[in-house]
Amino acid sequence: METPSVTRKVRAYMNPYVAGVLLGLVLLAANYISGRGLGASGAIKSVVVTSVLAVDHEAAKTSAFIGEYEQGHAGNPMKNWLVFEMLGVILGAFISGIWAGRLKMKVEHSPKITSKRRLIFAVMGGVLFGFGSQLGRGCTSGSALSGMAVMSAGGIITMMAIFGTGYALAYFFRKNWI
Repeated sequence: METPSVTRKVRAYMNPYVAGVLLGLVLLAANYISGRGLGASGAIKSVVVTSVLAVDHEAAKTSAFIGEYEQGHAGNPMKNWLVFEMLGVILGAFISGIWAGRLKMKVEHSPKITSKRRLIFAVMGGVLFGFGSQLGRGCTSGSALSGMAVMSAGGIITMMAIFGTGYALAYFFRKNWI
């Protein structure tokens, strides 16, 4: 007795060369329209500053960084255009996942590890990358992609460091993914 197979239409991923050209056009448009490149860490910084201000506004005022950041954004860090950029990225990712038939609530991981371990490593990696982006004064989008788009030596060095470190550490962490 055969069981009926359920087929689902899944669209292929975008051609990486086309995606690269589109990303380049987005970077060009960002530089042309706003006078600066893209970046995600600025949006996270706005959320953190807003959260600190909401919890203890008076104590936050004693921080030179928070006071400077708040004044630099007309008194409301959430009105930073990077916040709206990140909201657009999140919304766009969900729309893309729905459109391509790939939106699922599951954790993808190697059969050698558990979903819990995969999530722990993902969160740890995100926290370390976020901390590193603050030490490096920007994330990969801002420092590397936007920096390389304007031929910045710092952007090129940042991209080399990101990929070099990833390549050097991949051997030790590969069992978590493959």
